[in-house]
Amino acid sequence: MAVRFLWKASVWFKKHKIAVLAVSCMGLLGTNLSYHVFPEQTFRLLHECWSEGQPAELSEQLCGVFQDVLQDAAVKSTGSYRAFAASSFHPVSAGIPWLPEGCLVGIPPNFDSTAEDKKGIVNHVVVINGKEVDWESSEGVALKEALTFSLKAQKFAIAREVVYLQSGSPLASAVVAPTCLAGTVVCGSALKLLLGLSRGPVILRGLCNLVTAMGGLLCYYVSSDAITHHLDCRADSRAARLSKDYASGGLEFYDKILSRNRIFRGLMGKEGMKMYAPSGNLFPRHWFRLKYTPYTYRRTLILNVLRELQASDGSA
Repeated sequence: MAVRFLWKASVWFKKHKIAVLAVSCMGLLGTNLSYHVFPEQTFRLLHECWSEGQPAELSEQLCGVFQDVLQDAAVKSTGSYRAFAASSFHPVSAGIPWLPEGCLVGIPPNFDSTAEDKKGIVNHVVVINGKEVDWESSEGVALKEALTFSLKAQKFAIAREVVYLQSGSPLASAVVAPTCLAGTVVCGSALKLLLGLSRGPVILRGLCNLVTAMGGLLCYYVSSDAITHHLDCRADSRAARLSKDYASGGLEFYDKILSRNRIFRGLMGKEGMKMYAPSGNLFPRHWFRLKYTPYTYRRTLILNVLRELQASDGSA
């Protein structure tokens, strides 16, 4: 019974191969873009910060900083970008500017803190390995310092999210999976034609399909990591080139992130050693994947941009 069902399914798939491929690719694209197309209904609910049972509100100061960044980044349709209080330690974003829902940029509560007033940090409970962080301990004091950003660093962190969305990066990232899927199917069909396996033994065709699928999966991993690396670096570079203040703010931002991750590594014990490198970079999830653009690389990129801006000012 099962063999007969699989045979019928195989025949049906061959007859409607192009339609199935098109639907699969559109499904992948739609899934990848879902929280960019509907950021209010998906992304915001996932990242929104809550206080006393209610969504937290951004302070007037941070709203003003956000508007300043939009102006500095030369955003034309400022109404398409909205900010909200996020439950992370650094800004997050989602959306496509030219769609009706626009874009959302989540700004964390620790951005309300200054060197003199740490209220945006100490007013929130941080639990690591089931234990609440003691802000008066040596680790707590160091963590407070790592989570406190100057105005320049705050502007850079927000600007890189705005620039990331402005340049259509979510769309570029979303097309990788459907493109690799379509390429894998086309290459598999072409390979079977070249080897004369279109009507050959089932075992050989199955082996060919398996090899093609593995090649497609490897291609997806490599392409996805390469695109992520390129888009992250492009956003960092464009945000840093807005001015020398943004570049120096970017340098501070990544210095603080690396410092924060090193502290987390110590506080989290064995789990921290698996997640964070001694430098403060994130370890990749798999040995053959980069997955994350190293923070040390991004810091070096911004340092080079800052030197270029300083050199151009000096020569002028």
